[in-house]
Amino acid sequence: MTNDSDFETLAIHAGIHRSQFNEHAEPIYLTSSFVFDSAAQAAARFSGEEPGNIYSRFTNPTVTAMQERLAALEGAEACIATASGMSAILACVMGLLSSGDHMVASRSLFGSTVNLFTNILNRFGIETTFIPGADPDAWRAAVRPATRMLFMETPSNPLTEISDIAAVADIAHEAGAWLAVDNCFCTPALQQPLKLGADLVIHSATKYLDGQGRVLGGAVLGNRRLLMDGGIFGFLRTAGPALSAFNAWVILKGLETLAIRMQAHSAHALEVARWLETHPAVARVYYPGLVSHPQHELAIRQQDTGGGMVSFEVQGGKEKAWRVIDATRLLSITANLGDTKSTLTHPATTTHGRISQEERDAAGIRDGLLRLAVGLESPLDIKLDLGRGLAL
Repeated sequence: MTNDSDFETLAIHAGIHRSQFNEHAEPIYLTSSFVFDSAAQAAARFSGEEPGNIYSRFTNPTVTAMQERLAALEGAEACIATASGMSAILACVMGLLSSGDHMVASRSLFGSTVNLFTNILNRFGIETTFIPGADPDAWRAAVRPATRMLFMETPSNPLTEISDIAAVADIAHEAGAWLAVDNCFCTPALQQPLKLGADLVIHSATKYLDGQGRVLGGAVLGNRRLLMDGGIFGFLRTAGPALSAFNAWVILKGLETLAIRMQAHSAHALEVARWLETHPAVARVYYPGLVSHPQHELAIRQQDTGGGMVSFEVQGGKEKAWRVIDATRLLSITANLGDTKSTLTHPATTTHGRISQEERDAAGIRDGLLRLAVGLESPLDIKLDLGRGLAL
């Protein structure tokens, strides 16, 4: 097996390094540290002269296996795993940027990412300008001499806005900046941003990469020099937002079924989205696989399918949205996504509840908006469950 193998093969075989026991399933190395043969070897490991494991905060065989497998799927030279998706974003920014640097970011981002950029990083002298992510001209206009990174989610959370990765990558590189793409909604099974010109790919492995809502995890991917020598690995090693070996093993096993799950999520989501578009209680549906989506043509160029996320606005604002949520019996009322179980949430009061009303308005997150992560249940049963509340 080589990195030229097909995606489905890499998802099962990449990253396997069998121990002396020649096990079939990947082992979990639950140890905090590793023993050296001599003082000289310990010194060589710590200095980087000799490769090998040192301490599980930054080197662990199970985590390495997960990193190698995800890197193979994204077409990346290297991967750094972290404790969560947010810690992956933090490692990326803190590892590469300094006080006085400037970022340009899509206005349509996960609420915690907006909070990180506006309420935490700005205290350390890193300023962010938010722009409409679907407009390449807005990206170009926001670039300054101090701009070091452009950051996007595509599709965005929760409105599934699509940004043109290739076009924005060109803008970033003309400015001498990096483009970082949060690929959480698509995963490498549906979209590979590095092949479109991105420099960094970020994942919340908690979501589709695990796929069953079991563990937290994150990852940053890109070329080896940028990740390992550019400061991201150094931040992980020193600051310690480490992925546990057990969580890495769960995500490693989740990756084995990623391709088939993402195709099923996408097929179910498209069926549900088409049904929602015809429902009289629904004002608007946001799903990249629909012809009505503003960036549908771009989506079908840079994604394999529309993905598993559907957002929709109901007539009647927050009161009606909450009635729809409370009437469900099958869907899980939770802010997590990417699970085999379908989940439903009200972004304005949950995932984006800690950002200001002004920021929500600018991002188009209205009180009647619901975000549906379509799982692997029967689409008919999902529609029946939603229909109960929509009919009230």
